[in-house]
This record gives sequence, C-alpha cells and structure tokens, in this order.
Amino acid sequence: MSGRDKIILLVEDNPDDEALAIRALKRNHISNEIVVARDGVEALDFMFGTGIHIGRDISIKPTVILLDLKLPRIDGIEVLRRLREDDRTKLVPVVVLTTSSEEQDMLDSYSLGCNSYIRKPVDFIQFSEAIRQLGMYWLLMNEPPPI
Repeated sequence: MSGRDKIILLVEDNPDDEALAIRALKRNHISNEIVVARDGVEALDFMFGTGIHIGRDISIKPTVILLDLKLPRIDGIEVLRRLREDDRTKLVPVVVLTTSSEEQDMLDSYSLGCNSYIRKPVDFIQFSEAIRQLGMYWLLMNEPPPI
C-alpha cells in the first residue's frame, strides 16, 4: 500500500473541527484520502460495509481512525467497543482525538484498546501541529500489523 492508498477515517461531528483537521492535514502535505464520518453510525457503516456504505470493499481498511468521543447516535466509546470486538477491525489503529478531559473517558478508551488518546488543542496552530505529528507517525513511521 503506497502512501496515497492509506486512508484516514476521521470520525467527527463538529464541522469546525472537521474542517480544521482536514486543513491541518493538507497544510502539512498529508495527501492521503480522508473519509469523514459525522457520527458513530456512519463510522461503523464505513468499517463494516453497511447502511450508507453497503457494498464497500471492507478489506480496504483505514490506516488510522481519528475518533471523537462525543458523537450523535452512537458515541465514540461504543464505536471503539464494536471495532475491538470484531476480528475484522480489532487491529485497526484508533486514535481518540477529543475535547473531553474526563478521566473516565480516557480510562474507558484505553481499556477498550485505543492506541492513543489526544486532547484537541483549542488553538489552531497547536491543533495543526498535533495533526501533523499524528499524520507523520501513523502514516509514515508506524508499522501496522499484517492484516
């Protein structure tokens, strides 16, 4: 899989945070395909080829999922739980990217097997730098498990 074939699944319901994340990725020359899911149902539909993504080739998995926790319909903790319970998705790297500072959210995320937990910086420059580092690490440096 070449760099351009690596998909990022951004699960984010806040249009401003979605736009900032996409802008930060593009600004930092991360040209990977970005698929956006705006709630937990859309994220699970994408991963399992159901609902609005019925028929999608689910053998093509994201290189990394950037997962917000505070989502409509199905929250991020439940999305993570379902991803980790399924053999087809349990090894896909999940980075929780959230504004939540609740300790329980962090404990739940790590207990369910997230690979990293990052609080979104409020400032765009800091947010852009965090996204740049995420992209560099997960898309270029990290060696994913063979699937």
